[in-house]
Amino acid sequence: MEIRPLLMCFALCVVYATSKPTEKKERIHHDAPLSSREHDDAQGFDYDHDAFLGQKEAKSFDDLSPEESKRRLGVIVEKIDGDSDGFVTEVELRAWIKKAQKKYIYENVDRQWKDFDVNNDGMISWEEYRNVTYGTYLDDPEPDDGYNYQHMMARDERRFKMADQNGDQIANKEEFTAFLHPEEYDHMKGIVVLETMEDIDKNGDGFIDLNEYIGDMYNHEDEMEEPDWVATEREQFSEFRDKNKDGKMDREETMDWILPSDYDHAEAEAKHLVYESDSNKDGKLSKEEILNKYDLFVGSQATDFGEALVRHEEF
Repeated sequence: MEIRPLLMCFALCVVYATSKPTEKKERIHHDAPLSSREHDDAQGFDYDHDAFLGQKEAKSFDDLSPEESKRRLGVIVEKIDGDSDGFVTEVELRAWIKKAQKKYIYENVDRQWKDFDVNNDGMISWEEYRNVTYGTYLDDPEPDDGYNYQHMMARDERRFKMADQNGDQIANKEEFTAFLHPEEYDHMKGIVVLETMEDIDKNGDGFIDLNEYIGDMYNHEDEMEEPDWVATEREQFSEFRDKNKDGKMDREETMDWILPSDYDHAEAEAKHLVYESDSNKDGKLSKEEILNKYDLFVGSQATDFGEALVRHEEF
């Protein structure tokens, strides 16, 4: 049984990092932008289409009549209306936009799911994941490739247990998504910080000092002149990362660094869509109000997402 591509990707990342001494390693997790387009409704609603449906889906619009576009949008509205009260709130709209923007994550999980769900029971146990990922190591506990698979396996198990919220050592689709993409889940952010600190904290004191901070980003070689960005990062550490000025970053400071509280673009877009469509100004949208502004949400075209609804839903 082979070591899974996940481990091989890790190995390649290590080699890549050590072979590019002047290239900055990025640790900060940012939300992906809702669209690469400028948000200017005076020039069109492309940004809103990207935000509402996801950029990949918005790019694959097919020509539809306004009537067909409205009909399909109506089905989507029912999906957004989580409590089925006949209205779409800002909260529901924000959740939908967030989900649309994270579709690539769910697609990634779906691609990996069948590899790990060995018994095809619709769940993935820690034992299944361990055997598929570390099968070669389990057969040969002393590989000569230089990697500490025992440590990596223990680290994966700790993360798996954190994602497994009911503690049954079996992950459903959402728990497995949290395991593979912990930065996307609030209850997993602590493990992201812990793993990051373990990677960077070379002296094992539980903190990240300036040398460790720079050393993680920059592989110094004596014959090479230090790039300008390294000096900038030293200033960033002293002025912004080390908030209490004790010369090192603790867990809270590390979380502020790698998981910053970014501007919530999905919330802003949800507010914008409600503001533009809420004709009676009651703070929520009826299906009729959304369909009346269909061009703001989807225009007069359908997306791959709309086509997926055709396949999975009876219009």
